[in-house]
Parts: sequence; C-alpha cells; structure tokens
Amino acid sequence: MLTLAAFALALGLLIAVHELGHYRMALACGVKVLRFSIGFGKPLYSWQAKGSSTEFVIGAFPLGGYVRMLDEREAAVPEQERHLAFNTQRLRSRIAIVAAGPLANLLLAVFLYALVNWIGVQLPAPILASPVAGSIAAQAGVVGGERIARAGFIDAELQDMVSFEDLRWFLTRGALEKRDLRLVRAGSAHPERADMVLRLSALEIAEVNADLFQRVGIAGPFSQAVIGQLVVGAAAERAGLRPGDIVRQVGAVPVVDGQQLRQLIRASAATGDAPASIWRISRGQSEIEVAVKPDRMLEGQLWVGKIGAYVGAMPESVLVRYGPLDGLWQGLLRCGDVSLLTLRMMGKMLIGEASIKNLSGPLTIADYAGKSAGMGLTAYLQFLALISVSLGVLNLLPLPVLDGGHLMYYLWEGISGKAVSDVWTERLQRGGVAVLVGMMAIAIFNDISRLIN
Repeated sequence: MLTLAAFALALGLLIAVHELGHYRMALACGVKVLRFSIGFGKPLYSWQAKGSSTEFVIGAFPLGGYVRMLDEREAAVPEQERHLAFNTQRLRSRIAIVAAGPLANLLLAVFLYALVNWIGVQLPAPILASPVAGSIAAQAGVVGGERIARAGFIDAELQDMVSFEDLRWFLTRGALEKRDLRLVRAGSAHPERADMVLRLSALEIAEVNADLFQRVGIAGPFSQAVIGQLVVGAAAERAGLRPGDIVRQVGAVPVVDGQQLRQLIRASAATGDAPASIWRISRGQSEIEVAVKPDRMLEGQLWVGKIGAYVGAMPESVLVRYGPLDGLWQGLLRCGDVSLLTLRMMGKMLIGEASIKNLSGPLTIADYAGKSAGMGLTAYLQFLALISVSLGVLNLLPLPVLDGGHLMYYLWEGISGKAVSDVWTERLQRGGVAVLVGMMAIAIFNDISRLIN
C-alpha cells in the first residue's frame, strides 16, 4: 500500500508540475487553454472554474498528461479568437510555452534538493571501508579507515567531502565519465597534493549497479567490526561470541572493519568446509581469543561461510544541513550534475558504451518510490528530485512527440524562416512514437527482469 501511495503521489506531482509549466506560460503569452489534463483517456473527474475557459481533467490512464490549447491546426478557430491560438503566436512565445514544461520539472528538482539541504539529513561520514582485494581502491593504497577531507577529478579543483554520499557521487561520475579521482585524507600535511588516486579511467562500465562499487573497491562507508545479534545455535553462538564483541584479528590477519570481516568469513568456506580459526576480540576492557568455525552454506551458486550473526556496527554519521542560500545553491549544482550525467548516460546507451539495462520503467520507479518513502521524508524528496530531473531531461531530447522534438521544429523554423511541412511533421511524429514505444518496451522488460531476478 505504501509503494502504491508513494508512486501515485510522485507520478501525480511530477506530471502536474510539468503540465503546469506549459499552462502558466501559455496564459502568460496570451494563449487560450482549453483543457489541462493529468492522465490520458476517459475523464474520471473534471471541473471548470467560474470565468475560466480551461477545463481541468483527471484521466483514466495516469502515465502522462497534456495541455490542450486553442490551435487552428486542430480545429476551426473563430476569427475574433485567432489571436489567442497557439499557432498564431510569435516563434519565441511558442518556444517558451513548449520549453516551460521540462524547465518546470528541473526547477522542481532544484527546490526538492534545496529542501533536503534545509531540513538536514544524517548521512554516513566520508570514511573509507577496507577495499575489495585487487580493486582499484586497493591498488591506490586504500587500507580502510581513511577519512576523506577533499576529492576531485585530476583536471578539476578539489571539493570538500561532507559525507560518504558526496564521495559515492564522485565515484559514480568518475567511473561513467572515465575520469581519475584524487582523494585527500583529513589531516594531510600537504592538502594541495593528492594522497591517493583512483584510476577510474581504466574501468569498463556499461551498467550502474552494485558491481560498479565492488570493482572500484569502495562498496560502502567504514563500520567497526562489531558482532551484533546472534542466531541461536549458529557458529557465532557455538563459539561463545557475544553481541558487542569487537573483532581485532582472524588467524594471522588484522581486521580493519566490518566489511573486511564479512569478506573473510564468506571466503573461508569457498573451497570446502571452513577451518576453525582463532579470533582475537575485545570484550569490555579485556581481550580474549575464541575459536570460530563458520558454517558452509550455498548462496545462489556459490558456497560461502557464515557465522549466524550480524557483523558490523552502524557507520559514523554526520548531519548535513545548509542555510537558505547555500542550500539553494547546492540544490542547483546537484540538479545540474544529475542532468549532465543523465545526458551522458543516454549518449553512451545510444552509441553502445552503456547497457540499455540502465533504462527503468514504471515498475522499478514504483518500487523505488515505496522504498524511499519507507526510509523517511528526505529520502523520498531525493527520489522525487531524481525522477523530476529525469523527466525534464527526457522531455528536452530532440525526439518528435516530446517537447524537445517540437523545439527542434522551431529551431528549423528560426534558421530557415519557414515551418516544418505537415507531411514531414507527420512522418517525424510516427518515427518518434516508434522510438518512444521501443524505449518503453525495453524499460518494462528491464523492470520485469529485475523483479524475476
């Protein structure tokens, strides 16, 4: 129920804001609006304000909306109202009306990101976990526990890292754009010099998923190697481990953090029954040694070791909050970064450098809506902002049937001095519909594949 409600609210808000952009700009340009519709198909509910020429409608099919304006290309227009028709407006007015929808979505994203910045959110501190063995992070000299003060691409200025999410965003961008990332540890004697360089340009990335961060080697923030809740009768309880125990060493291997400990446990039974090993742990004010023999279990198609206990403490967190102007500025920057990254990903998919598995449809969006809503207000606002950016950028693409396609027609009109002919408009519209239907089919197929897997 939460997923359905969160999805409906997200969809309704983003569509309403998009169409409101068209509607308000049309009125500002002196165009008569006949219908403002959220959804397509048979009207479920409609109303009209007193003295208004616009009918407001909620349609049966909610995946979209439209603003119908007075237009001689759609129906006969009385001579006395001809100056109110969309097609009789100056080119710059038509451009403004069409562009206002996507721009409204981008402005909404800026506001939502700013709202999150003003409210404040608890995020993991920018402290690195132990790296995946053989990964780019391991090759760069990361051992785990490093607090990152600043980061930046090789050809750009360093920026302050307030939280681990800031660092994750740089990792994502660097991997997709093939740009090496410089990291400066807190307390470095020479902050102008990079302590570590992650060679992200060497990665071949086609899809953004958890495997991306595994290959980089920074899968998550640092968490202390603490034993949590135990499963009755499992290996941890049989060995005498207790909640709150801090693991310092497994056999001859010093343990840096929870992630490394989990990797050691899993790898212990990869080729056969896990041997018993001596763990050195801190319990209260004393240090003791216990013999632990992980259980061997099948996970998917892999044999892994498990001890039947929660491993790892909650990461250290920081409250990230900005003032009115800083929060708005940071929201604008994040909207710009996400927009550019979205365009780059679309471009990479077009030329085959990125997988079409990155396309998501309504099922995945609904799933993310429910999960983010369950995580709290700020997570849901960030989800709304991300989808709003995606909707704005998608609609600005020069694809017939989308707003960007109409802007493409107007660009041609501005250059050539004449409008695109009706014959070519019809041909391009048909092609645009075919491309859009193909994209939707791929997105829905990806959704179903994710649900099955």
